[in-house]
Amino acid sequence: MTDTTTPDAVRGSWVERMPAGWRPYLRLSRLDRPIGTWLLLWPCWWSLTLAARASGAMWPDVWLLLLFGIGAIAMRGAGCTYNDIVDRDIDARVERTRNRPLAAGLVSVRQAWGWLFAQCLIGFLVLLCLEPMAQLVALTALALVAAYPFMKRITWWPQAWLGLTFNWGALVGWAAVTGTLPLPALLLYAAGVFWTLGYDTVYALQDIEDDVLAGVKSSARRLGDAARPGIAAFYLIAGLLMLACLIAMGSSTWWLALPALAHLGWQVWRLQPADGPACLRLFRANRETGLLFWIACLLA
Repeated sequence: MTDTTTPDAVRGSWVERMPAGWRPYLRLSRLDRPIGTWLLLWPCWWSLTLAARASGAMWPDVWLLLLFGIGAIAMRGAGCTYNDIVDRDIDARVERTRNRPLAAGLVSVRQAWGWLFAQCLIGFLVLLCLEPMAQLVALTALALVAAYPFMKRITWWPQAWLGLTFNWGALVGWAAVTGTLPLPALLLYAAGVFWTLGYDTVYALQDIEDDVLAGVKSSARRLGDAARPGIAAFYLIAGLLMLACLIAMGSSTWWLALPALAHLGWQVWRLQPADGPACLRLFRANRETGLLFWIACLLA
């Protein structure tokens, strides 16, 4: 079996040191590219932390942080695997994705489905550890997840759909702590949606030429020459919603979120839409954005 890596994989990752037979499955889950797990996890941890503070606790429940960490790894992996099953023909025509395990023939579709169900089982076990309200909220996201891979064929804004899907953990986390979904939870979710719309548009800038050839849509293609101001607008809305969430909670230290907003502004300042590698670096920089806002949540 010929073992390949995708161009946007993290070189020298631990996945490359695993047995050759395991590597295609680990790459289906994007475990050689952990940034996606962080981007899925941060809204969960923001929510767990703010909900705990709203409930009078000084710190979030460590057990819940761990559970959501495990769930983020499993469900991000399951989502990526499902996306690759649906998009395997498109991936084979795109330079950045043509070496993904399914597109390259390193695993069969049947094997990929088996791996998908194994990861979903882990996610289901995590779900069983949560409160009933959180379980119900989590299950309502299944339709969003199932539809996401098809959005690039239907709408110019699949990145917006990803935002709706990828930040659902903010609602699940708040429900897991309080059993409710108050206004701050909804504002936090909305902030995450626009944050994702921004950073995934940055990511999509790498693929504009290949997307044209493959006939798929993206916010980067839709915005065209207006990509930079568009991303700036998405990030600005995300930042204002983050502040609104903290203010709605009655936090007197809402200004602690300003470093996260400044980091988003720095990304826009450094953005060069035609420079694919630089766009990938800025996309990955959102791990630090998430950390900065989590610190603000911890001190809110």
